[in-house]
Amino acid sequence: MARSMRLFLVRHGETVDNVAQLYAGSRDSELTNHGYQQATRLGTHFRGVGLSFTHIFSSHLQRAAKTAGKIREAQLTRTNAEGLQQAVPDVIQLSLLMEQDFGSMEGKKWYDRSPEVQLSGKEHHRQENKDTAGFVDVESKDAMAQRADTFLDEHLLLLLEDSAEATDLVVAIVSHGIFLSSLWKRILLRLPPKSVVLCPELQATARPSLEHLGGWSNTGYLELCMTKTLLPDSTPAYLPSSPAETPATAEHVGKVELLPAATGDVATDQQLAVEAPPLPAGLGIMSPTPRIAKGWTAKILNINGKDHLKGLKRTGGGVGSSRHDASQKSIETFFKRRKVE
Repeated sequence: MARSMRLFLVRHGETVDNVAQLYAGSRDSELTNHGYQQATRLGTHFRGVGLSFTHIFSSHLQRAAKTAGKIREAQLTRTNAEGLQQAVPDVIQLSLLMEQDFGSMEGKKWYDRSPEVQLSGKEHHRQENKDTAGFVDVESKDAMAQRADTFLDEHLLLLLEDSAEATDLVVAIVSHGIFLSSLWKRILLRLPPKSVVLCPELQATARPSLEHLGGWSNTGYLELCMTKTLLPDSTPAYLPSSPAETPATAEHVGKVELLPAATGDVATDQQLAVEAPPLPAGLGIMSPTPRIAKGWTAKILNINGKDHLKGLKRTGGGVGSSRHDASQKSIETFFKRRKVE
Protein backbone atom coordinates (compact mmCIF):
# COMPACT_ATOMS: atom_id res chain seq x y z
CA MET A 1 0.00 0.00 0.00
CA ALA A 2 1.31 3.42 -0.94
CA ARG A 3 2.24 5.77 1.87
CA SER A 4 3.03 9.46 1.84
CA MET A 5 4.36 12.22 4.04
CA ARG A 6 4.12 15.97 3.51
CA LEU A 7 7.05 17.39 5.45
CA PHE A 8 7.51 21.06 6.36
CA LEU A 9 10.77 22.38 7.82
CA VAL A 10 9.75 25.75 9.27
CA ARG A 11 11.78 28.58 10.76
CA HIS A 12 10.34 30.53 13.70
CA GLY A 13 8.92 34.05 13.47
CA GLU A 14 10.97 37.21 13.88
CA THR A 15 12.44 37.82 17.35
CA VAL A 16 13.62 40.81 19.33
CA ASP A 17 17.20 39.55 18.98
CA ASN A 18 16.80 39.29 15.19
CA VAL A 19 15.83 42.97 15.18
CA ALA A 20 18.61 43.94 17.60
CA GLN A 21 21.14 41.93 15.56
CA LEU A 22 22.23 39.82 18.52
CA TYR A 23 23.49 36.25 18.47
CA ALA A 24 20.71 34.07 19.83
CA GLY A 25 21.18 30.32 19.73
CA SER A 26 20.42 28.83 23.15
CA ARG A 27 19.30 32.30 24.26
CA ASP A 28 15.50 32.21 24.56
CA SER A 29 14.66 35.24 22.46
CA GLU A 30 11.00 36.31 22.28
CA LEU A 31 8.87 36.93 19.20
CA THR A 32 8.27 40.51 18.13
CA ASN A 33 4.74 41.68 17.33
CA HIS A 34 5.67 41.32 13.67
CA GLY A 35 6.99 37.81 14.29
CA TYR A 36 3.73 36.88 16.01
CA GLN A 37 1.80 38.11 12.98
CA GLN A 38 4.10 36.09 10.71
CA ALA A 39 3.35 32.94 12.73
CA THR A 40 -0.37 33.67 12.72
CA ARG A 41 -0.33 34.16 8.95
CA LEU A 42 1.56 30.88 8.53
CA GLY A 43 -1.00 28.89 10.51
CA THR A 44 -3.87 30.47 8.59
CA HIS A 45 -2.13 29.75 5.29
CA PHE A 46 -1.58 26.07 6.09
CA ARG A 47 -5.22 25.70 7.10
CA GLY A 48 -6.36 27.59 3.98
CA VAL A 49 -4.55 25.21 1.62
CA GLY A 50 -6.25 22.26 3.29
CA LEU A 51 -3.42 20.83 5.39
CA SER A 52 -4.34 18.69 8.39
CA PHE A 53 -1.21 18.07 10.42
CA THR A 54 -0.77 14.67 12.00
CA HIS A 55 2.40 15.64 13.88
CA ILE A 56 3.94 18.95 14.96
CA PHE A 57 7.45 19.08 16.43
CA SER A 58 9.26 22.18 17.63
CA SER A 59 12.33 23.37 19.43
CA HIS A 60 11.66 23.99 23.12
CA LEU A 61 12.79 27.61 22.74
CA GLN A 62 9.78 29.91 22.86
CA ARG A 63 10.28 31.55 19.46
CA ALA A 64 9.86 28.16 17.79
CA ALA A 65 7.32 26.75 20.26
CA LYS A 66 5.03 29.79 19.88
CA THR A 67 5.31 29.65 16.09
CA ALA A 68 4.35 25.97 16.22
CA GLY A 69 1.53 26.88 18.60
CA LYS A 70 0.04 29.26 16.02
CA ILE A 71 0.15 26.49 13.41
CA ARG A 72 -1.72 24.20 15.80
CA GLU A 73 -4.19 26.90 16.82
CA ALA A 74 -5.26 27.43 13.20
CA GLN A 75 -5.90 23.68 12.88
CA LEU A 76 -8.49 23.78 15.67
CA THR A 77 -11.11 25.18 13.30
CA ARG A 78 -10.84 22.30 10.81
CA THR A 79 -13.76 19.87 10.51
CA ASN A 80 -14.19 16.56 8.72
CA ALA A 81 -16.81 15.61 6.09
CA GLU A 82 -19.39 15.05 8.84
CA GLY A 83 -18.83 18.54 10.22
CA LEU A 84 -17.08 17.27 13.34
CA GLN A 85 -13.90 18.89 14.60
CA GLN A 86 -10.83 16.98 13.50
CA ALA A 87 -8.32 15.74 16.04
CA VAL A 88 -5.38 18.13 16.29
CA PRO A 89 -1.99 16.90 17.53
CA ASP A 90 -0.22 18.56 20.43
CA VAL A 91 3.09 20.28 19.75
CA ILE A 92 5.98 18.07 20.82
CA GLN A 93 8.74 20.35 22.10
CA LEU A 94 12.26 18.95 21.92
CA SER A 95 15.60 20.45 22.95
CA LEU A 96 17.11 18.36 20.13
CA LEU A 97 15.67 20.91 17.69
CA MET A 98 17.20 24.01 19.31
CA GLU A 99 19.49 26.40 17.46
CA GLN A 100 23.27 26.18 17.35
CA ASP A 101 24.61 27.27 20.73
CA PHE A 102 26.85 30.30 20.22
CA GLY A 103 28.55 29.86 23.60
CA SER A 104 30.17 33.05 24.87
CA MET A 105 28.86 34.95 21.85
CA GLU A 106 25.25 34.53 22.96
CA GLY A 107 23.59 37.93 23.28
CA LYS A 108 26.47 39.78 21.61
CA LYS A 109 26.17 41.95 18.51
CA TRP A 110 26.81 40.53 15.07
CA TYR A 111 30.24 41.47 13.78
CA ASP A 112 31.12 42.77 10.33
CA ARG A 113 34.33 41.80 8.55
CA SER A 114 37.34 43.53 10.07
CA PRO A 115 39.39 45.31 7.35
CA GLU A 116 42.73 44.64 9.06
CA VAL A 117 42.34 40.86 9.19
CA GLN A 118 41.40 38.13 6.75
CA LEU A 119 38.82 36.62 9.11
CA SER A 120 35.14 37.49 9.31
CA GLY A 121 34.24 39.76 12.19
CA LYS A 122 32.71 36.95 14.22
CA GLU A 123 35.75 34.72 13.69
CA HIS A 124 38.06 37.57 14.64
CA HIS A 125 36.03 38.11 17.80
CA ARG A 126 36.25 34.42 18.61
CA GLN A 127 40.01 34.27 18.07
CA GLU A 128 40.49 37.28 20.36
CA ASN A 129 38.41 35.83 23.18
CA LYS A 130 38.93 32.06 23.05
CA ASP A 131 41.67 32.15 25.72
CA THR A 132 39.65 34.35 28.07
CA ALA A 133 38.67 32.76 31.37
CA GLY A 134 35.18 31.30 31.17
CA PHE A 135 35.07 31.38 27.37
CA VAL A 136 32.57 28.89 25.91
CA ASP A 137 33.08 27.90 22.28
CA VAL A 138 30.27 27.63 19.74
CA GLU A 139 28.57 24.31 19.16
CA SER A 140 30.28 22.38 16.37
CA LYS A 141 28.67 21.18 13.16
CA ASP A 142 29.29 17.61 14.26
CA ALA A 143 27.39 18.21 17.50
CA MET A 144 24.43 19.66 15.60
CA ALA A 145 24.51 16.71 13.20
CA GLN A 146 24.40 14.34 16.17
CA ARG A 147 21.30 16.10 17.49
CA ALA A 148 19.69 15.96 14.05
CA ASP A 149 20.43 12.24 13.72
CA THR A 150 18.96 11.56 17.16
CA PHE A 151 15.77 13.36 16.19
CA LEU A 152 15.52 11.41 12.95
CA ASP A 153 16.09 8.07 14.67
CA GLU A 154 13.82 8.68 17.63
CA HIS A 155 10.99 10.56 15.91
CA LEU A 156 10.78 11.15 12.16
CA LEU A 157 12.01 7.81 10.83
CA LEU A 158 9.70 5.96 13.22
CA LEU A 159 6.79 7.58 11.38
CA LEU A 160 8.07 6.25 8.07
CA GLU A 161 8.29 2.65 9.18
CA ASP A 162 5.67 0.14 8.09
CA SER A 163 4.42 -0.26 11.64
CA ALA A 164 3.19 3.34 11.68
CA GLU A 165 -0.61 3.46 11.62
CA ALA A 166 -1.27 6.48 9.42
CA THR A 167 -0.70 6.10 5.67
CA ASP A 168 -0.86 9.83 4.86
CA LEU A 169 1.27 11.90 7.22
CA VAL A 170 1.55 15.68 7.39
CA VAL A 171 4.43 16.76 9.61
CA ALA A 172 5.73 20.18 10.66
CA ILE A 173 9.14 20.67 12.26
CA VAL A 174 9.53 24.20 13.62
CA SER A 175 13.12 25.09 14.43
CA HIS A 176 15.89 27.59 13.64
CA GLY A 177 17.79 28.65 10.52
CA ILE A 178 21.20 27.11 11.16
CA PHE A 179 19.88 23.92 12.72
CA LEU A 180 17.34 23.43 9.92
CA SER A 181 20.20 23.46 7.42
CA SER A 182 21.97 20.77 9.43
CA LEU A 183 18.76 18.73 9.76
CA TRP A 184 18.08 18.97 6.03
CA LYS A 185 21.54 17.63 5.19
CA ARG A 186 21.04 14.70 7.57
CA ILE A 187 17.64 13.96 6.03
CA LEU A 188 19.26 13.81 2.60
CA LEU A 189 21.68 11.18 3.92
CA ARG A 190 18.78 9.03 5.12
CA LEU A 191 17.05 8.89 1.75
CA PRO A 192 18.02 6.34 -0.93
CA PRO A 193 20.43 7.36 -3.72
CA LYS A 194 18.93 9.57 -6.45
CA SER A 195 15.58 9.66 -4.67
CA VAL A 196 15.23 13.46 -4.22
CA VAL A 197 14.04 15.70 -7.05
CA LEU A 198 12.79 19.24 -7.55
CA CYS A 199 9.23 19.84 -8.69
CA PRO A 200 8.95 21.24 -12.26
CA GLU A 201 8.30 24.78 -10.99
CA LEU A 202 11.62 24.80 -9.11
CA GLN A 203 13.67 23.25 -11.88
CA ALA A 204 13.72 26.53 -13.79
CA THR A 205 15.92 28.07 -11.09
CA ALA A 206 19.06 26.50 -9.74
CA ARG A 207 21.51 26.06 -6.85
CA PRO A 208 24.84 24.21 -6.65
CA SER A 209 23.38 21.14 -4.93
CA LEU A 210 20.41 19.88 -2.98
CA GLU A 211 22.45 20.29 0.18
CA HIS A 212 22.55 24.05 -0.26
CA LEU A 213 19.09 25.36 -1.07
CA GLY A 214 19.59 28.74 0.58
CA GLY A 215 18.42 30.26 3.84
CA TRP A 216 15.13 30.37 5.69
CA SER A 217 13.25 33.64 6.15
CA ASN A 218 11.35 34.09 9.39
CA THR A 219 8.44 31.59 9.09
CA GLY A 220 9.81 30.49 5.71
CA TYR A 221 9.51 26.76 5.09
CA LEU A 222 10.94 23.94 3.00
CA GLU A 223 8.15 21.65 1.78
CA LEU A 224 8.63 18.06 0.63
CA CYS A 225 6.25 15.40 -0.58
CA MET A 226 7.61 11.98 0.31
CA THR A 227 6.16 8.74 -1.03
CA LYS A 228 7.05 5.11 -0.57
CA THR A 229 7.46 3.34 -3.86
CA LEU A 230 9.63 0.34 -2.95
CA LEU A 231 9.55 -2.38 -0.32
CA PRO A 232 12.14 -1.87 2.42
CA ASP A 233 15.35 -3.86 2.30
CA SER A 234 16.15 -5.55 5.59
CA THR A 235 19.90 -5.14 5.05
CA PRO A 236 21.20 -2.28 7.24
CA ALA A 237 22.86 0.58 5.38
CA TYR A 238 25.89 2.49 6.54
CA LEU A 239 26.28 6.25 6.36
CA PRO A 240 29.35 8.46 6.83
CA SER A 241 30.10 8.87 10.52
CA SER A 242 30.19 12.66 10.50
CA PRO A 243 29.41 15.58 8.18
CA ALA A 244 33.14 16.08 7.63
CA GLU A 245 33.35 12.61 6.09
CA THR A 246 30.39 13.12 3.76
CA PRO A 247 31.40 13.93 0.15
CA ALA A 248 29.91 17.22 -1.02
CA THR A 249 28.98 15.54 -4.28
CA ALA A 250 27.28 12.51 -2.71
CA GLU A 251 25.38 10.59 -5.36
CA HIS A 252 21.98 11.00 -3.74
CA VAL A 253 22.46 14.73 -3.22
CA GLY A 254 22.98 15.41 -6.91
CA LYS A 255 23.64 18.72 -8.59
CA VAL A 256 20.98 21.23 -9.49
CA GLU A 257 21.58 24.79 -10.53
CA LEU A 258 19.40 27.27 -8.67
CA LEU A 259 19.49 31.03 -8.38
CA PRO A 260 20.80 32.41 -5.07
CA ALA A 261 18.18 32.97 -2.41
CA ALA A 262 16.70 36.43 -2.26
CA THR A 263 18.35 38.85 0.13
CA GLY A 264 16.53 40.84 2.78
CA ASP A 265 14.88 38.86 5.55
CA VAL A 266 16.27 35.51 4.38
CA ALA A 267 17.72 33.69 7.35
CA THR A 268 20.56 35.81 8.57
CA ASP A 269 21.18 32.76 10.78
CA GLN A 270 22.96 31.28 7.76
CA GLN A 271 25.34 34.23 7.73
CA LEU A 272 25.81 33.93 11.49
CA ALA A 273 26.79 30.27 11.51
CA VAL A 274 30.09 30.12 13.36
CA GLU A 275 32.77 27.60 12.47
CA ALA A 276 33.92 25.71 15.55
CA PRO A 277 37.03 23.53 15.76
CA PRO A 278 36.39 19.85 14.99
CA LEU A 279 35.61 17.65 17.97
CA PRO A 280 38.42 15.43 19.29
CA ALA A 281 38.68 12.06 17.55
CA GLY A 282 35.74 9.84 18.37
CA LEU A 283 33.42 12.50 19.78
CA GLY A 284 31.84 13.42 16.43
CA ILE A 285 30.97 9.88 15.42
CA MET A 286 27.32 9.15 14.65
CA SER A 287 25.48 5.92 15.14
CA PRO A 288 27.42 3.19 13.22
CA THR A 289 24.30 1.86 11.45
CA PRO A 290 21.80 4.72 11.00
CA ARG A 291 18.43 3.78 9.58
CA ILE A 292 17.70 4.74 5.98
CA ALA A 293 14.17 5.45 4.75
CA LYS A 294 14.30 2.62 2.25
CA GLY A 295 11.79 2.72 -0.57
CA TRP A 296 10.95 6.40 -0.03
CA THR A 297 11.35 9.15 -2.62
CA ALA A 298 11.03 12.88 -2.07
CA LYS A 299 9.97 15.80 -4.24
CA ILE A 300 10.82 19.33 -3.11
CA LEU A 301 7.71 21.47 -3.61
CA ASN A 302 8.71 24.74 -1.98
CA ILE A 303 12.00 26.38 -0.95
CA ASN A 304 11.75 29.15 1.64
CA GLY A 305 7.99 29.29 1.12
CA LYS A 306 6.54 32.57 2.26
CA ASP A 307 3.36 33.19 0.27
CA HIS A 308 1.68 33.71 3.64
CA LEU A 309 3.70 36.90 4.14
CA LYS A 310 2.43 38.67 1.00
CA GLY A 311 0.86 41.97 1.96
CA LEU A 312 2.01 41.79 5.59
CA LYS A 313 3.39 45.15 6.67
CA ARG A 314 5.32 45.89 9.82
CA THR A 315 3.41 48.10 12.25
CA GLY A 316 5.11 51.48 12.46
CA GLY A 317 6.35 53.51 15.38
CA GLY A 318 8.54 50.66 16.63
CA VAL A 319 5.48 48.62 17.62
CA GLY A 320 6.12 45.87 15.07
CA SER A 321 9.68 45.37 16.31
CA SER A 322 8.71 45.33 19.99
CA ARG A 323 8.35 42.18 22.06
CA HIS A 324 4.99 40.51 21.60
CA ASP A 325 2.90 40.65 24.76
CA ALA A 326 0.10 38.10 24.78
CA SER A 327 -1.80 40.16 27.35
CA GLN A 328 -2.11 43.06 24.91
CA LYS A 329 -5.18 42.80 22.67
CA SER A 330 -5.07 43.83 19.03
CA ILE A 331 -7.20 46.67 17.66
CA GLU A 332 -9.27 44.06 15.79
CA THR A 333 -10.05 42.27 19.05
CA PHE A 334 -11.09 45.58 20.64
CA PHE A 335 -13.59 46.38 17.90
CA LYS A 336 -14.97 42.83 17.84
CA ARG A 337 -15.66 43.07 21.58
CA ARG A 338 -17.36 46.45 21.20
CA LYS A 339 -19.57 45.06 18.44
CA VAL A 340 -20.73 42.18 20.65
CA GLU A 341 -21.49 44.55 23.52
